Amino acid sequence: MNSLATIGRLRSLIEHPRTGAEERDAAQRMLDRLLAKTPGTAGSGRSGARRAGLGRHVRIDPIVDAIRTDITLSRTVRLVSAVPGVAVRDLIRDAPDGVTFDVAADGECAIVVTIEGVPPSWGWVDDGGVESVSPELQALADRLADVVKGYNDRGPDGTPRFFGRVRIPGHTLVW
Repeated sequence: MNSLATIGRLRSLIEHPRTGAEERDAAQRMLDRLLAKTPGTAGSGRSGARRAGLGRHVRIDPIVDAIRTDITLSRTVRLVSAVPGVAVRDLIRDAPDGVTFDVAADGECAIVVTIEGVPPSWGWVDDGGVESVSPELQALADRLADVVKGYNDRGPDGTPRFFGRVRIPGHTLVW
């Protein structure tokens, strides 16, 4: 994925006058995470109060809502590559139709993302008579785990704010 093109698209979405507040906030969070990972990019210009709003002291419900919004935005926004003919792949957006995501708090110290509606032909492979998770489903789970980890603010003591896991019904894919 071309990071600079993605940064430009997210900034355009954030600055567009018809972008709703919830979508703008989700795009800003995605941009902040991308800028933190992309060498040679300037900061987003937003920090302080927004980051403190989802810090260690806040209840877990607003974090769950923010993750849910980020996943929804990833499902609906199509990013375009700056290089003609090169497709931008987003594992969340490109998941098969019918796949849904449930984000929930498990008490006050855990967030669980459940992937539901996975087509058997896409989500599992036959490994010598034993069904196992397909590489595509595992890659999707890893991508969702990255979204969750983006909200796990570590305090001065280095401990995580919450525990996160990505699962399908009956099986945890990422802990």
